[in-house]
Parts: sequence; structure tokens; C-alpha cells
Amino acid sequence: MTSVSQLAAARPSLSDHQERLLDWLATARPNVFITGRAGTGKTTLMREFLRRAGNRAAVIAPTGVAAMQAGGQTIHSFFHFPPRMIGARDIRKVRHRRVVQALETLVIDEISMVRADMMWAIDQSLRLNRERNEPFGGVQIVLVGDLAQLPPVVQGAEAEYLEATYGGPFFFHPPSFRDAGFSFVELEQVFRQTDEYFINILNAVRDANLNNDEAADLNERVTGRSGLEASLTHVVLTATNEAAWRINQARLDGLRTPSRSFEAKVEGQFDPRLFPGEEPLTLKIGARVMLTRNDPQGRWVNGTLGEVEGFDEKAVRVRIGDTTHAVEAQKWERNAYAFDPEKQALTKTTAGSFTQYPLRLAWAMTIHKAQGLTLDKVYLDLARRLFAHGQAYVALSRARSLEGLELSRPLTPGDIIADPRIFDVKAFCDPAPASVEA
Repeated sequence: MTSVSQLAAARPSLSDHQERLLDWLATARPNVFITGRAGTGKTTLMREFLRRAGNRAAVIAPTGVAAMQAGGQTIHSFFHFPPRMIGARDIRKVRHRRVVQALETLVIDEISMVRADMMWAIDQSLRLNRERNEPFGGVQIVLVGDLAQLPPVVQGAEAEYLEATYGGPFFFHPPSFRDAGFSFVELEQVFRQTDEYFINILNAVRDANLNNDEAADLNERVTGRSGLEASLTHVVLTATNEAAWRINQARLDGLRTPSRSFEAKVEGQFDPRLFPGEEPLTLKIGARVMLTRNDPQGRWVNGTLGEVEGFDEKAVRVRIGDTTHAVEAQKWERNAYAFDPEKQALTKTTAGSFTQYPLRLAWAMTIHKAQGLTLDKVYLDLARRLFAHGQAYVALSRARSLEGLELSRPLTPGDIIADPRIFDVKAFCDPAPASVEA
């Protein structure tokens, strides 16, 4: 059985730009915001940086799912922040101060989801617990994410409070961000798509600046098929869990083979809301499934599609292309950081684990769950208007090519939502040295 830490240890193939960037991060030790369009290798770069940074670096993220994927801890659990807007009275000394004091580098993944008050609180907590009154307590801060994809969740009066207190809701709005002198680095080489014209269309959607010709080319991908019909040939992306569940259930029910259910093994502390797989997982021979973890032997990656061919005692047989593989259960771990007094360094402890087959029904899924995936054939179900910042961009950028994309209806200007404030971030950052520019 393979754990997250073993998967993360696999050595990636890096571009020349990524190698220069990693060298700069290690030698100059800047505070930096690393961003880039979908498919530019942000996650690959982050994992390799953490591997090289060793036991004086930690990674945190705003949600439990993001933290687990990054191999770290949530921001709330690491700093003991409350699950609400954070104020001055919430900045306290933490029980694991020795962990915080041993930190040299802190990576924050999915930084686009971090609200202004949380970024301010991270700075204040590091100052207090490290007893160093300098930006972020003297810790190197590496921020990773794309402001065009996942915005912070801010509702009602919270937006007014963040505007009045920090000048806006995003992580770069607090004065502590500017005081720390963050450099701005954008990864520009797209690995997911190779067609420059399609890349240009995606960039226009990302910037909410789609011209008439580009919109017309996208809308030529509209067909008369329903999502249920399209699910036979494409992965259907929907805006809601309910719509995806209906399609998957209809397709599963339509198979005349017997169903098999597999219960997950849950150990320690693991919130059911954070389960990375189905519990229970119900499959049938003939079901289309998606692999949800990278294989250490390189036979598949997260997002690879296959078809269930049978069941062994401790494996599910899945055909991928012309080859059938025995897919075994895998373990996901929830990590927490501790201090090793002998090594005077950070170490990871396992707070809880979830063991299940890394498979998910894949006739349909939500746009949110498709985050980070590369798909050959995508059907975007636009039964209702898209309602969130970046939703259209995330959905469209899952497709490897324009030819592999299908739409249920024409996109309208109202579907392409982008908060114009995301483009202000450069004004709050310093330029990176020319040696690490793409």
C-alpha cells in the first residue's frame, strides 16, 4: 500500500525555468507569490521545493482537502485559529511553539482562497510565537496558487468588514503582505495544452476578456446532446454535486452487472467531510472510473480514466487503454507537524488516515472536484448559469484540446465571471530578478 508521502517522493521532470526558480528560492530565500495559469506545473514545483527544503519547512492550506493533497496541515489547525473572521483576540501562543520556532520556510498552497484577515493573522501569530517583531516572524513565506481559479469564501457583512479593515478580501490586501516584500513570479509554460490558439482562448476566459471570434469558436463546440447522453463519450462537468450524482447513478443503474460495495478503513481523527474517496464505494463491472491517485510505478496518474473489469480479493481490476491493472487500496493521511528535539527539526505525525480504493465513478463530476485534472474529452453541462468567479475558466481548462471540448449551450458573458481586483496583486509585489523570469 502506498502513502501520500511515498507518492510525493517521486522525482518530477522540471523545466529549466522551474530549476532556476528552485535555486533562487533556496539561495536568496525570498518571500514570493508563485502563480500561473491552469496546467503550468504549480503543484509539481511546490512538491519538489518542499522535498529539497527538508525538515525546516512546512506546508499549510486553507481547506482540509487542499492540505491533505499538499501533504501538510490546515491553516486553522496549525495556528489554532477559530472557524470565523479572525481578530486580535484570536492571536495567541500555541501549544506547539517549538514547531513554529523551528520553522525556516512556510509554504501556503491554494493561497487564492486565503482571506485578508487570515493572512494578517498568520503574520501576527508567527511574530508572537517566534518572539520576533519582523514580517512573518522572519520565516520565508512561499505562496502558491492562481487568483483566477479559487476565490476566498466571503459572504454578506464579511465583505464590508474586509473592505473597511484591509481594503479588500484577498490575501495581498493586508499591510503585512506589503511589508514583507513579496516577489511576484508567474509560471508561463502550459503543460496541459499544446494548441496555442486554445491556450489563448483559455487566457481570455481567465481574464474575462473573450472577444467575439474566440467566443464564436468556443460556442461551435455546442451540441444538442444532454449531459446523460454525453456521459457515454465525455466526462461531464457540472456546477452542482446533485447534477453529477444523478448522471453517475443513472449510468451505474443502467449496467446489468451485480454491484459491489467497499467500505473504507478510517483510523484516528478524520472528519467525514474531508474523506478523499467514496464511503462506501459502489462499483459494477463495466463502470467508468477515474483513478484518484498517482501510481508510483507511473502506470496512471490522478485523473486517468478506466473501466472496471472485475474484482479480486484485495484489488479492483481496471482496464486502462489496452491493459488491465490490479488497483489496490491506498491510504490517505492527515498530517500534523511536531518538533523532534534530537534532530532540532520538524517532523510529521499522522493524525488520522483513510484507506480506500483510489477510484471514483467518472461519467460526471463537479467542476470543483475536477480542479487540477487533465481530461481528453470534457462536456461542460451549462444547464444553469455559472455562478462563481473563475468557474468557467476552471471547467474549460480541464480539456486538453478544443476538439475534446463539448458544451451543452452557448457561453454567455454572464457565465464568465472574474473579480477585477485579482489583477491588482502585481501592484502589491516586487518584481522577481530577471534570472528567474520565464
